[in-house]
Amino acid sequence: MYKGGSKGKVRDIYDFGDRLVLVATDRISAYDSVLPDDIPKKGEVLTTLSVFWFNKTQDIIKNHLISASTFDFPIELKAQEEHLKGRSMLVKKTRVYPVECIVRGYLSGSAFSEYKAKGTVSGIKLPAGLVESDELAEPIFTPSTKAESGHDENITFEEMKEIIGEELAIRLKEASLALYKFAADFAEARGIIIADTKFEFGELDGEPILIDEIFTPDSSRFWDKEDYEPGRSQKSFDKQFVRDYLDEIGWDHEPPAPHLSQEVIEETSKKYLEAYKRLTGREL
Repeated sequence: MYKGGSKGKVRDIYDFGDRLVLVATDRISAYDSVLPDDIPKKGEVLTTLSVFWFNKTQDIIKNHLISASTFDFPIELKAQEEHLKGRSMLVKKTRVYPVECIVRGYLSGSAFSEYKAKGTVSGIKLPAGLVESDELAEPIFTPSTKAESGHDENITFEEMKEIIGEELAIRLKEASLALYKFAADFAEARGIIIADTKFEFGELDGEPILIDEIFTPDSSRFWDKEDYEPGRSQKSFDKQFVRDYLDEIGWDHEPPAPHLSQEVIEETSKKYLEAYKRLTGREL
């Protein structure tokens, strides 16, 4: 590996000063552990889908993408061109804000758990009587901390203001909601419900820009519109399939993570590829 590289849970990063090369591997994590089995084509789906959305949403807010072509990458990575092709982005380096910006259009996951306990999501009071997977009257903004290790923690919008300042918090909230509404409408017309999604932003030249990856099966909860029915969990195109399997076999969520069955590996890969095909209209 190029000496400026570092390895995250599911992503490798090469640092070139004011630029980074982000590599989406086929590794997959669940419950804060990296699993021992790769998901074929996963990294290519995440990268190519992010590039697709970055190009579609640049009029809403600027993003960090420079190029996804290895021809434009620094010469130091030339020897790894075949490994990087299709799964890497050359991006602008930013000062990353220490919050994750989450938008929810449907009640699911940790949001549904909080709602059942308190009737709220990130401090936002919701109507009584909602059931799992219900569509919300309007998408809601539910930020979280961005933990270096361990779990991120849901916070209120007021707490987000205290962390990064009121003006910036408002700008990120407005950008997040605009991005979600655009993508949710686009995806629904192609048979996919984006139940919720998360964004990361960083500062470049004094302005916030969109970074990381967007509207992928790893950063979003994708549901099949045809199969959607409130009151239960939904068939998804994301790694919930893997989480469900790990729960079924009784894993206690403590390392080391168990191996996946070949069937789960193949089905998960198919789900990622199907999401890509529906959204872009192309085979990967």
